[in-house]
Order: sequence, then structure tokens, then C-alpha cells
Amino acid sequence: MISKIKLLLLALFQLPLLLIAQDCKLITDKDPFTREIKLSTGFISLRGGSVTIDGNKSEIDVLFSIRGSDKCYDNTSTAEIYFEGSRSKMLGRNGGTMNCEGLFHFTFRNSKASPTTLLQRICTKKITQIIFISNDKKKTRTAVTFEPEQQQAVMQMANCLLTEARKLVQ
Repeated sequence: MISKIKLLLLALFQLPLLLIAQDCKLITDKDPFTREIKLSTGFISLRGGSVTIDGNKSEIDVLFSIRGSDKCYDNTSTAEIYFEGSRSKMLGRNGGTMNCEGLFHFTFRNSKASPTTLLQRICTKKITQIIFISNDKKKTRTAVTFEPEQQQAVMQMANCLLTEARKLVQ
């Protein structure tokens, strides 16, 4: 009788781990021109914008869409990323082309080797805020903040996409 209770308790303690493992739902699409498989998290709404993480066999792209008009970013624009439990910030550079639609990319090479420090932190630490800095004369700063549920969702989806995108590398 006691051993059955122990087994039941053990199963109950492992249930949250199984639920998290099943929470990896990605959108799979095939590029019509290259026929490559593309994975996407879909957009996650944030206060001040939204984010989607896409991956294929060659790169992983973290795309932020910042709300508001006249948000211009080019390849010299930067972002300050703040993580929960840390006073220090990380800096990231826009990996996308020049645009005035409020689109900011962090682009990483996809490989089976260890990811870059920034990508590793996005996958393992909760982001509290990102300040996007445009490269105009005013150095316009736009903050996007993350609620606790959004922090967890972005971290889990980034980790999920990184795991699945690595399988596409040959």
C-alpha cells in the first residue's frame, strides 16, 4: 500500500515536467522557392510590441515589432536587453535591413554547436525589458516590457525553437 502511494506521488511530481515538454507547439512551413522547412513560434504580444522567433537550417531570427509610428531601425541600431535577477544589460545589434515599420531583428546562425551568449540567455533567462535605440539624430529610445507570463512564454518558445531548429542542421 505504501509503495503504491510513493509511486503515485512520484508520478504527480513528474507531471509538470511532462506538461512543459508537450507545450512546444511550433508552426511548420515550407519555403515555396527553396523548399526548406521553416519553424515559427507565431507572434507573442508584449507591452509596446510583439515578438516572433523563426528558424530554418541556416539561421534563427528573433523579430520584434515595436508599436508606434516612425520607428526607424537600420543595421547600426542597437538594443539593451535586461534579464530578471541581473543588474547588467546585454547589447544587441539589429540584424535586419533599414526600415521605418518598427521591425528589429536579432539574427543568429543556426548550428549544432553551442549558441551565442545572447541567444543562450534568451532561451534560459527571463527578459524583463528591452530598450530599442534607433540610429537617428535623436537616438530615440523605445522600451518594450515583459509581464511575468510573457517572460516565461518567450523563454520557453525560444528554447523550444532552438531545440527543433538544430534538428534541421545537416
